Amino acid sequence: MKVLCRLYTQRCQRSIINRTVFFIENSNVVQTSVDVMKYIILLADGMADEPLPEYGNQTPIEIACTPNFDRIAREGAMGLVKTVPDSLEPASDVANLSVMGYDPEENYTGRGPLEALSIGVSLADSDMAYRCNFVTIDNGTMINSTAGHISNEEGAELIAAISKVIPDVMFYPGVGYRNLLVLPDGKGAETEPPHNIIGEKIRELLPVGEDSTRLFECIMKAHGVLKTHPVNKARVEAGKVPANWIWPWNGGKSPQLKPFSEMFGIHGGVIAGVDLLKGIAIATGMKPISVPGATGYLDTDYMAKARCALDALKELDLVYVHVEAPDEASHMGDVKEKIAALERIDEMLGLFLSKFDGCIAVLPDHPTPLLKRVHTSDPVPFAIYGKDVDETNCFSEREAAKGMYGEIEGPMFMRLLLT
Repeated sequence: MKVLCRLYTQRCQRSIINRTVFFIENSNVVQTSVDVMKYIILLADGMADEPLPEYGNQTPIEIACTPNFDRIAREGAMGLVKTVPDSLEPASDVANLSVMGYDPEENYTGRGPLEALSIGVSLADSDMAYRCNFVTIDNGTMINSTAGHISNEEGAELIAAISKVIPDVMFYPGVGYRNLLVLPDGKGAETEPPHNIIGEKIRELLPVGEDSTRLFECIMKAHGVLKTHPVNKARVEAGKVPANWIWPWNGGKSPQLKPFSEMFGIHGGVIAGVDLLKGIAIATGMKPISVPGATGYLDTDYMAKARCALDALKELDLVYVHVEAPDEASHMGDVKEKIAALERIDEMLGLFLSKFDGCIAVLPDHPTPLLKRVHTSDPVPFAIYGKDVDETNCFSEREAAKGMYGEIEGPMFMRLLLT
């Protein structure tokens, strides 16, 4: 470890911290110190994309004005990382676990239990936790997977109303449209992510499997409440789409993950505006860090997240900063919003480059192509600044393919970064 840290100091002259440790040598306890690099990982959810014909076959990151992304690529080194195994769906939970160094094929149990952790819900061994979206369905067709980004207050009021008519199932409000449904003695079901079925008839896409009958009963009872609820009447009168159905999906049982600090020997924290990432932080023993103004949407306070990350590094070795906005813009199919989100994330990088002299890594978790509006499993670009230098000169999907790191599997990313 000492030799490795001396190597870092010679190569990049970046900041390191000194930590006292104890080890056993010839049956004696010996005190020594090791040098530990500090790290920022900036995760731009859904940033990777495909060429857009109307923009000269450039991708959004190529179109956007991102001088700080480009500097990190030019003064660092790039590669591609396949964050989603072919055996699993390209979901954010799978991909982020992979980026954090966990093999999702061995460790992933479902999105629901991770979100349960984030809101302080303790699951019994027999409980099955499902993510539960408020959605808008019209004439049997899924038209909006977020119920128009319903507010926290509206969502909480609707969840309370649903809970009264379905007392044998536990409902918990989350952030906006993102809620939790817990089935006691649940067995599991195959479900569809609602953002993947926009414009499709739901009849053939309802849950199937052992829990399907109970979930269908929840869906129908909840609809009976939601279709006439005052919150939805007010939304319609205001020209907004109603949260007229619930959609349970991606259920699972409580995960058992090895602590991040035991795997890598450093202490990390997670900054995110969505419950999923907070749940992953708790499951991995990392510190979940709340930031006022972090909404998990396009209007999130980007710079507040950046400032909070820098402050957190006074006590932590690594901070994982997650920004949801590019993914939300992609699901909307909104090119301008995605470019704007990338440019705001670039401003975060500018602050990091000016105030932090440790190691910085930037990458998405998975691609969310604007033309498809869904996640895909393709490898994503990454750049590491403060370690190696290659001949790449800008941050993009195409340039990453030329990088010195080549293409690696997801769980290897964290090991590459930290060694």
